[in-house]
Amino acid sequence: MSSTAHGTTPYYFVPQPSRHPAMAALGLFFVILGAGQWINGSSWGKYALAFGMVWFLGVLYQWFSEAVGESESGQYSRKIDLSFRWSMSWFIFSEVMFFGAFFTALWWARSHSVPALGSLENALLWPDFKAVWPSLAAGVTASPAGIVEPFTTMTPFWLPTINTALLLTSGVTLTIAHHALLVGNRSKTLTFMWLTVLLGIVFLVVQGYEYYHAYHDLNLKLTSGVYGSTFFMLTGFHGFHVFVGMLMLLFITLRLQKGHFSADHHFGFEGAAWYWHFVDVVWLGLYVLVYWM
Repeated sequence: MSSTAHGTTPYYFVPQPSRHPAMAALGLFFVILGAGQWINGSSWGKYALAFGMVWFLGVLYQWFSEAVGESESGQYSRKIDLSFRWSMSWFIFSEVMFFGAFFTALWWARSHSVPALGSLENALLWPDFKAVWPSLAAGVTASPAGIVEPFTTMTPFWLPTINTALLLTSGVTLTIAHHALLVGNRSKTLTFMWLTVLLGIVFLVVQGYEYYHAYHDLNLKLTSGVYGSTFFMLTGFHGFHVFVGMLMLLFITLRLQKGHFSADHHFGFEGAAWYWHFVDVVWLGLYVLVYWM
């Protein structure tokens, strides 16, 4: 990697050519290959998927370790900090578009697809269909062949409401930790960061129990018509993002314990905080549109 000249921070740090992008792409190739083969019944697919994930995570560990070393050695200037901020901003924007697609699918199904199926134009083809949402009763499952089993919808009480309180509280604890870092109170920062990580873990545990309850008590599954598919796609992808955000905060906390970051040099902390607050906002929209409406 490039080094600083005479111990000063370079205007813009340019690393030497790296093997990490190619190695990461190789790992992702096996992930996609394995997943596709596993879904299509090939027994070796799951092993290719597992190999690809282990390979990819190993590459990320090495890659991020080098980036942390470069940052802590003083090679990242304000220009690099600005580049990171733009990069994280565009990444979060792409995540907004990602969730926007699923929220749009939910809106389209409720406001257009289901009413259209219950219109006069389809009355002759499907006279017993009832265009109501959610599709949970006999004749309302959008399944003329009867392949969708009866199910019960998920209400906001009490597991989703508990998770809402957990995420909102985690946003508060993360903000407190940030302000503590800005004033140099590292012990307070660590305390509230560990509390934020714990709240994220509890959220995932509660959501796991919610899925167990949905499958075993409500018979609500991914195959439960358009309601089941949109419910699990939205909540499942959000849960995955909570998991990723929790890992980000965990690694930031571990770096804080090693003495990394200062009041004027801590974008790693801020980037993880931006992501976590984004996850909070998405959950609020999900909580209202999926559980209440």
